[in-house]
Amino acid sequence: MHIAEGFLPPAHAIAWGVASAPFVVHGVRSLTREVREHPESTLLLGAAGAFTFVLSALKLPSVTGSCSHPTGTGLGAVLFRPPVMAVLGTITLLFQALLLAHGGLTTLGANVFSMAVAGPWAGYGVYRLLRRLDVPLAVTVFCGAFVADLATYCVTSVQLALAFPDPGSGFWGALGKFGSIFAVTQVPLAVSEGLLTVLVMRLLVRSSEGELTRLGVLVARTGERAAVAR
Repeated sequence: MHIAEGFLPPAHAIAWGVASAPFVVHGVRSLTREVREHPESTLLLGAAGAFTFVLSALKLPSVTGSCSHPTGTGLGAVLFRPPVMAVLGTITLLFQALLLAHGGLTTLGANVFSMAVAGPWAGYGVYRLLRRLDVPLAVTVFCGAFVADLATYCVTSVQLALAFPDPGSGFWGALGKFGSIFAVTQVPLAVSEGLLTVLVMRLLVRSSEGELTRLGVLVARTGERAAVAR
């Protein structure tokens, strides 16, 4: 992730585009509703989108035809839920493909599915589970961002293994090879992204406490704000 322009076979590129489309359409509806009902959230939406754009633009060479980098999608998923993040992630990937030669238009569907759909949903699922278990917010945010990052690369490994199975061991052999190569760079990147996301959330708690409470990130609970802001 991002998978380079023209790297996937046409049938795979089309299939991933079709798979991503419903999530993006749903996300557009969710984003439109959010902005219409709460126009004050526009700045926070912009901040979440910018966070994703900047982090995911940091490109480190990895497997041939792909690269490693933070994703930045965990923050937006926690703040606005995964459907909105599908739109912000798609916009990010589209601009990067057009302006930075990072990813591509033919592989946009595959990149959207891994980074803007699978990653945010996985990270948000872990975040919500830990919140239900009354785990401190800082820990849940770290885990959500960490899992969102790693899930993106797990899905990318699956996409590449499906497109390029190993001649001897097939899909599973290719998946093991792609996954093990990605893990070398991605595990420390995921840890770093989790820590950075926690720092950003601390800043948001100090500057946008009311908005975070409306979004359900903060709850009216004694010590919540102080515990995160420290």
